[in-house]
Amino acid sequence: MQDILFDFISKYVTLTEDEKNAILSLNIFHSVKKGTILLKEGQKSKESYFVLKGCIRAYYISDGEEKTTSFYTEMEGFTPPCVVSKTPSEYYVSCIEDTILTISNSDMEAEVNSKFPKFETICRLMAEELLAKQRIDFDAFKTSSPEQRYLNLLQKRPDLIQRVPQQQLASYLGITPQSLSRLRARIIEKSKG
Repeated sequence: MQDILFDFISKYVTLTEDEKNAILSLNIFHSVKKGTILLKEGQKSKESYFVLKGCIRAYYISDGEEKTTSFYTEMEGFTPPCVVSKTPSEYYVSCIEDTILTISNSDMEAEVNSKFPKFETICRLMAEELLAKQRIDFDAFKTSSPEQRYLNLLQKRPDLIQRVPQQQLASYLGITPQSLSRLRARIIEKSKG
């Protein structure tokens, strides 16, 4: 698993053996079973996640209904907003597949960054990329119809269609599961036409 992480990091910077050993000494690799809740609403946390294999979902509960805000799959990182704001979480974060991820905390990151300034560079570059991607995704979501959102998902993240339960996918798209079924049927009809 560490090789997957090191290959990913090598896209940003080259690590020395000392730097690799420093990462390994942190004991950040975790195998987590499907259905495990990593973070609950109201909980305080300093933990950030980076998915090596599997899928995690962020969601909140409104009027007894789960509202999915995002999915994170291979080579995607997620720092819940409560970590930055140091307030109780408004979200839940759970594994929707058996997942292998790195779990780090802000204290650990500060220590590593002070010993190896290169890591701060990696974190900054990844954060900038993620912020730009989220901005584009948010703008696309706000300006598109449910059908356009679904087609966009098919184009950019087709793996989610197979991996994520329909109810969670519908919630993520901002529609009901029934609407998602009708939308899929319409798209299939159009493609036959």
